[in-house]
Amino acid sequence: MAEPAKDVYRSDHQNETAPRAILILTADKTEDLEFFYPYYRFLEAGFRVDVATPEGGEFKGKQGLGLKQTKKIKDMKADDYVLLYIPGGKAPAELKNNLDAINLVRKFCIGKKPVAAICHGPQLLAAAHVIDGRKLTAWPEVKDEVVVASGIYVDQETVTDGPFTTARWPGDLPAHLKQVLKELERTGRSSGEKIYAAA
Repeated sequence: MAEPAKDVYRSDHQNETAPRAILILTADKTEDLEFFYPYYRFLEAGFRVDVATPEGGEFKGKQGLGLKQTKKIKDMKADDYVLLYIPGGKAPAELKNNLDAINLVRKFCIGKKPVAAICHGPQLLAAAHVIDGRKLTAWPEVKDEVVVASGIYVDQETVTDGPFTTARWPGDLPAHLKQVLKELERTGRSSGEKIYAAA
C-alpha cells in the first residue's frame, strides 16, 4: 500500500513547547495567501500555531493549497491561545453560519484576547455581534455587514481598534502582520509573558 502524500505545506518548524499559541480559524476556499502568509510568519516569530476548521482534517484554499490535518472548531478553547486569526476568501461566508465558530469568536472577545482578520474575515466578527462601535477595515463588499453589526468601516491598509486588527486584501499583509505582531508583543508585555521578536 502506498503511503499517503506528505503534507508539504505544513511546516516542521512548529514549536510544540512554545508558551504562546495562536489559533487560525478557516475553512475550504480560504484565500491561500491570507492563510499561509500569517501561518508561516507566526511560526517564524516563535509561536505555536494551531488551525481549526469546521470538521477538522483537510482543507483547501481557493487556489488549491491547504493542509491535510486541522483541528475541529468545537474542540478549541479560547483560553489556550493569545490570538485568533481569521483569513479571508470564501471561508468566512461559511464560518459566519457556523455556531461553533461564532461562539469561539465571542469567547475570545469575552476574554479580551486579540483578534485579527483580513479581507472577508470581518464577516465572522460581524455575525458574532462583537464589533459594536469598533473601527474595522475589510474587503469593500463586506462594508455593509460591518455597518449593520454597528461597526465603523474604514478604508485603510490596516487598523487596530480595541482587540481587533483588520486589513483589506492580500497586498496589505506585510503591514497587517507587522501590526498584529506589535499587538501580540504589547499584550504579552502587559501580561508578563515571554516576548518573541516581532521583527
